[in-house]
Amino acid sequence: MKRATRRKLGLLVVIAAIVLLFRPAGAHMRAASLLTRFQTPGDLGVVARYGKHVVAERSMTVQTERGPVPARVYSPVDASAADAPGVVLVHGVHHTGIDEPRLVRFAKTIAATGVVVMTPEIVELRDYHVDPRSIDTIGAAARALSGEVHRGTVGVMGLSFGGGLSLLAAADPRFAPHIGFVVAVGAHDDLTRVSEFFATSHITDPDGNPQPVKAHEYGALVLVYSHIEDFFPKEDVAVAREALRLWLWEDRDAARARLPALGPIAREKMERLFSAKIDSIAEEMLTELHAHVDEAARVSPRGHMAGLRAPVFLLHGAGDTVIPASETLWLARDVPAGLAKDVLVSPAIQHVELEGEPSATDKWALVHFMADVLAQADRAERR
Repeated sequence: MKRATRRKLGLLVVIAAIVLLFRPAGAHMRAASLLTRFQTPGDLGVVARYGKHVVAERSMTVQTERGPVPARVYSPVDASAADAPGVVLVHGVHHTGIDEPRLVRFAKTIAATGVVVMTPEIVELRDYHVDPRSIDTIGAAARALSGEVHRGTVGVMGLSFGGGLSLLAAADPRFAPHIGFVVAVGAHDDLTRVSEFFATSHITDPDGNPQPVKAHEYGALVLVYSHIEDFFPKEDVAVAREALRLWLWEDRDAARARLPALGPIAREKMERLFSAKIDSIAEEMLTELHAHVDEAARVSPRGHMAGLRAPVFLLHGAGDTVIPASETLWLARDVPAGLAKDVLVSPAIQHVELEGEPSATDKWALVHFMADVLAQADRAERR
């Protein structure tokens, strides 16, 4: 037997033994099945079959105040899933949006546990902007999905910056009646604080303790891209935006091919960005941040959670170098008292995906967290 298969069998034996001590066991087995399938897609030979459903996929549109936006729905289709609850899954900052392969796989694995999953296209996040308009899209998606599944409320699970925006949607009185719970994975609490981290690699937890994390250059590149006109001469902005967009898309050759079209100063700065020499523009980044504090506040949960009524589940990777785990600790303080149902900072996660081969203890903590989420989803009342 292969070592990887033995490890998976060992994990499932441990989980099965622990689950027998807990109720409801079904939720924990569904969570274990979900996480194991997500980590090893296509390998179902050793996965417990509690909650395993055939999944159908279809496209639809969600009506927002700005017009229709595309969305995808993943539904369990067998008869036992006819009464399935719903969850809106919100992607993070990535140009592929709802087509991002990891998002699609995660949506399918959740749906296979007996949950209807909707993934709305967040246009602003797809173009590397954290924008208040995204809050409207998330809220409209929750309203639409609650009608689809004929339940009073649905859950919203937001990834990365989509997590902070999901919390803001749940706190918005226009959408709060449709959102029964929120799961924020690798989310931000204060965009200005996170942006300062991008520039300096310095950030503290709520107790004032500095966190030993070096910022990934990706965050700084997204920050520059989202305010490109503040970093490049007017005549170079269009080409600089295209070059940096291609770099973020990981089309490095095409990005470098745009460099000759930039003026000498702009070209030298772009080359530094491509080389991840973030320190060389740190002061410029901080100046830009201070000019946009009010704008950042509008997309930050910090100070905007008073209207939140839904239970909240917070999950973060301990070694996250894009949005540090200290942001989840800040969120746990900023969420109104009694609403933070589960807070987990896990070494098993790197930003918003599973990391390496976690210990059995870390895997169990994730299983227990996801079981709580699935149990919360099941509690949504039918209309």
